[in-house]
Amino acid sequence: MSENPVNPARPAQLDDRSPWVIDTRELGRRAGLSREVRRTVPVEVALGVPDVISIDAGSAVELDLLLESVVEGVLVSGTASATAKGACARCLDPVTEEVEVDITELFAYPGSATEETTDEDEIPRLVDDRIDLEPTVRDAVVLALPLAPLCEEDCAGLCTECGVKWADLEPGHGHEKIDPRWAALVDRFDENAGEKPAHGSGEQA
Repeated sequence: MSENPVNPARPAQLDDRSPWVIDTRELGRRAGLSREVRRTVPVEVALGVPDVISIDAGSAVELDLLLESVVEGVLVSGTASATAKGACARCLDPVTEEVEVDITELFAYPGSATEETTDEDEIPRLVDDRIDLEPTVRDAVVLALPLAPLCEEDCAGLCTECGVKWADLEPGHGHEKIDPRWAALVDRFDENAGEKPAHGSGEQA
């Protein structure tokens, strides 16, 4: 994608080779016309929070969309779905979660009242009758990802003493806790218990 030298914020053209870019010329501009779009597109950059949960680069996003011609532009609605992977926030086990988000976005025609009265970061624009779905889908998917993914809703997490998953431990599992004021004395006692008495020690008759 290249940038417009007059307005750097607005791309001069969109790359037709990108699977995220849709040419709307077949749709036409008469209000009421519609066209279905179903396609699988790859994620170029991971979506989400690394080491928490994300849709990995190279993963597929399934798009099931309806493009509708309206007075002010092209209205895109439908769903985007993908598989996210991460780690359970409580026990750190791997987590796989199917994500499906609803998409509703108006892409404004150049010169329309919507374009004249809104900023581009509020309402995206058509560029040479083409729309770029990637920013819209990316934002919707990232917002749908859980902040604290769980392997199970009732995951009990890890034992804070030994770090083993509670689900893998025997019932009644626990650790003896010693008052820190006595800890040094206990350590000293353990050391002495392991020492052998010196040869010839002890009283003689």
